[in-house]
Formats: sequence, C-alpha cells, structure tokens
Amino acid sequence: MTESTLTAPAASATGEPATGTDAPVLHTHTVRLGYADTDPAGILYYAAWFPMMERLTSEFFLLQGLRQDTLSERFGWWMVSRATECEYLAAARLHDQVRIELRIGRIGRSSFRFAFHMIRIDDDVLVARAATTIVTVSPDQDRVEIPTDLRAHLTTWATVGA
Repeated sequence: MTESTLTAPAASATGEPATGTDAPVLHTHTVRLGYADTDPAGILYYAAWFPMMERLTSEFFLLQGLRQDTLSERFGWWMVSRATECEYLAAARLHDQVRIELRIGRIGRSSFRFAFHMIRIDDDVLVARAATTIVTVSPDQDRVEIPTDLRAHLTTWATVGA
C-alpha cells in the first residue's frame, strides 16, 4: 500500500526560514514495509531508507514542475546528491506502516539539504531521521551557485511551504 500527498505547510512561527526539524512538512509518503525492506529477522534493513527518500524527493520535484531528467535541457543546470545521512532511532519491522516526511533544511550558496522523518503510523514513533545534501551543477557537473529560479522555490518552501 502506497499513498502520496502534497502538503502546503504554514510559515514558521517567526516568519524566518525554518530548517530541518522545525521546517514545515513539504511532502509525505506512506509505505507498508515489505519483506524486501527487511533483514532475515524482519527488521528494516538500514539501507532501505535511502531509495525511499530518493523516491519522495523525485516525486516532490516532479510535482513542483522540476523534472530532474529535464533540468539541464530546460534551465542549463541540474541537481546531484552529494551526501546522505541517517540516524536510526527505533526498529521498524515487516508490515509496519511508515510515513516519510520531507522538509527543507539548510540552504547554502550552491547546495541545500532536505530533512526526512520516518514515523511509524501505529504508535507515532519517530523510527529514523535523515538528511540529503543536494548540489546544483552545470551540464558538465561543475558546481554552480543555486540558480535564481530554484532559490525562489527553496525560499518559498522554507517560509510558507510548497
């Protein structure tokens, strides 16, 4: 069972861009963990979060009109993942339903971070939190400053939501 929703979050209480934990939820995806997601003991295999985070990110960009496969052709820049980290807080098991939340994190000069929360639906337990750093690059893969059009999206997502 899979369900996706686009959420229009409210601005942060201070009106300033929020980051990571205090940032508004931009997009969510709920998944029921399957056997392929777990180790032989039925506990989520640690690396299973990474493809789920990538799918959520790709879907969010697509819904924002930022198809990753056309960015270079349309705008002359594209995005690549530079780093990903995950902190495992509680076991997630076979058949658990987990809601994965996407939030904006730090916005830099040529990179930005997305923060993720993985929450078990049955008991509302935060089972993991993670982050991905994304860098804007030229078609030749040279790092470039975040383009004005993308920066406008990022700023909107950080203050008033998608």
